[in-house]
Amino acid sequence: MGAYEDLAKCTGFQWDDGNLEKNWEKHGVTDGESEEIFFNDPLVAGADERHSKKERRYFALGQTDAGRKLFVAFTIRKKQIRVVSARDMTRRESRAYES
Repeated sequence: MGAYEDLAKCTGFQWDDGNLEKNWEKHGVTDGESEEIFFNDPLVAGADERHSKKERRYFALGQTDAGRKLFVAFTIRKKQIRVVSARDMTRRESRAYES
């Protein structure tokens, strides 16, 4: 099953002490911004095989409501998206997103 099919089954987001506010502290990305990209088009998503050791990981390229382009690494637990990391896209990621 692909990333889009897995995302279609999700019912919300999972935030706890392990990931709440972490991306704000490290990358200046709010938890709300991380969520917004999943509701805006276009969204580019795929499997992150390299980081899928303990559990299946995914990545998403998307933009916030304000147009900020983000890279989000995430996993899915119990039909909820759990953001692992969120940061601004690199130039290379931005070019891939726009094409």
